[in-house]
Amino acid sequence: QVQLVESGGGLVQPGGSLRLSCVASKSVSSIYAVGWYRQAQGSQRELVARITNGITTGRTTHYANSVRGRFTISTDNDKNTVYLQMNSLKFEDTAVYYCNAVDNGHVAWGQGTQVTVSP
Repeated sequence: QVQLVESGGGLVQPGGSLRLSCVASKSVSSIYAVGWYRQAQGSQRELVARITNGITTGRTTHYANSVRGRFTISTDNDKNTVYLQMNSLKFEDTAVYYCNAVDNGHVAWGQGTQVTVSP
């Protein structure tokens, strides 16, 4: 089962930027779906962005409405890494961010990284 390790969280001011990284234990191009979720305190975990490598549909990218235009998900196959570039951060982006992978029917999660948006 694929293993995921995240990094890059921290404290940032509103309007600032952060880039999260998620290193996978195998080539990300061979994984059916990789993405980022987040969970704010007292809220359910929600999808932020995802890349799906479908056999017939090819590579597709999906963003939550709340982050579209501000966040960008990308991959570096040479580094087995999934990135989440977050720009124009808002207070409501504060959450623990989790890397996620769906591979051969198994769902894997990273340990989570805290992102706090505050003056």
